Amino acid sequence: METTRIWINGQWESTEKTYELYSPYDGKLLANIAKASKDDVNRAIEVAHQTFQTFKKTSAYERAQILYKVVNILERRKQEMVSILVKEAGKPYKAALAEAERTISTYLFAAEGAKQPSGETVPLDAAPTGKGYMGYTKRVPLGVVSAITPFNFPFNLVAHKLGPAFAVGNTVVLKPANQTPLSALFMAEVFKEAGLPDGVLQIVTGSGSELSESLITHEYVKKVTFTGSEKVGLAIKEKVGLRKLTLELGSNSALIVEPGTPIQQVISRIVNSAFNFAGQVCISLQRIYVHESIYQEFVQSFVDETNKLVIGDPANEMTDVSAMIHPTEVQRLKEWLNEAIKMGAEVATGGTFTERIMAPTVVLNASSQMKIVCQETFAPIVSIIPYKNLEDAINMVNESKYGLNVGIYTQSLSDALLVSDEIETGSLIINDIPSFRVDNMPYGGVKQSGYGREGIKFAIEEMTDLRFIAMKKTIG
Repeated sequence: METTRIWINGQWESTEKTYELYSPYDGKLLANIAKASKDDVNRAIEVAHQTFQTFKKTSAYERAQILYKVVNILERRKQEMVSILVKEAGKPYKAALAEAERTISTYLFAAEGAKQPSGETVPLDAAPTGKGYMGYTKRVPLGVVSAITPFNFPFNLVAHKLGPAFAVGNTVVLKPANQTPLSALFMAEVFKEAGLPDGVLQIVTGSGSELSESLITHEYVKKVTFTGSEKVGLAIKEKVGLRKLTLELGSNSALIVEPGTPIQQVISRIVNSAFNFAGQVCISLQRIYVHESIYQEFVQSFVDETNKLVIGDPANEMTDVSAMIHPTEVQRLKEWLNEAIKMGAEVATGGTFTERIMAPTVVLNASSQMKIVCQETFAPIVSIIPYKNLEDAINMVNESKYGLNVGIYTQSLSDALLVSDEIETGSLIINDIPSFRVDNMPYGGVKQSGYGREGIKFAIEEMTDLRFIAMKKTIG
């Protein structure tokens, strides 16, 4: 049985303690994972700080070339990436392949982004006291970035933190999710082969609750970027002080379906938005608001399409839905669903469980007081709710404490523009699902969904400081 190590200063290091990593699908022991100590984390941060002093001086061309090499290596090792995702995350083969391909695209955007940061001239002589001066701005790297990542996209969400950080000359200490460390450790090998200098990337695995204090508060850490739960994000915010911070937190993404929507043309995509990777996606579709005039037709089509999904082994290329990340999540959803049924909800299909799998579940007669509607389920469960007019739908969407992605299907330009003005969300997707995302778009939420933006160009801005330079043209 493999025992992993942590990655510090370009070398593998063993740890005194380990923990056991199990497959989400069948519960088999996969590996013994190195459990870093607080001293390990502090040392990793110190090495990253020391390395930053030289890495920040590398040229944009050099950093871009490293990232281009990462792209080439990942293209060659794509099937290894897929295998890791299937094994440690229980991600169905089709979804795993899609993530691997997106990860490659993300590093390609980062390679190109390394050459893009630019400043602007400032007309200082526009002020009376500015005569004879010139001014300009430039973006400069911050230093050490602490990156804390989740289990659901363990390759691509790591890429969204490492890619832009390295593109501009920062160093990174990465703490991956406990369930998905193998993908992060795989990237250590990839970056080493690509020529990333030793000490630019550190990877520490282990308990977030034990290691987070140093990752968040160490004096050398200049930015914390976190993707995960609302509860943990709020705890980080309380401790982070004046360091830069990006939080990608919870959501219960909504979709509005207006009259005139060609239901049969879009239903497969909507179902996929709800149940891809068992709903364990930050922008997974959880609430569908359908105009009452097409409600019955939509529900029937949605249920019929849901019943076509293949449930089973994630390694099977035909599987659509497999295990949730941990049996405790299945138990949580069983309790939430039972509570909703007691409050009057009806299960149109699904609602069945094994120890590790929840069948794709469609709920009717749901209300905003139910946990399956007002909280983040992070599971294969979706509620379909009728509305009378668009204003009602907007109000129901905005009733949520979250605001990450919202979608609307409409053939009315005026309605689309109205929703773009009134919906409280980080992104509005018109005529597509809320789980639409490409890796160069700005991505982030409002309200309890966090703040800051990812997407390479926008992450680069958040991982740099703006420096202003003024120069007097002549002395005297």
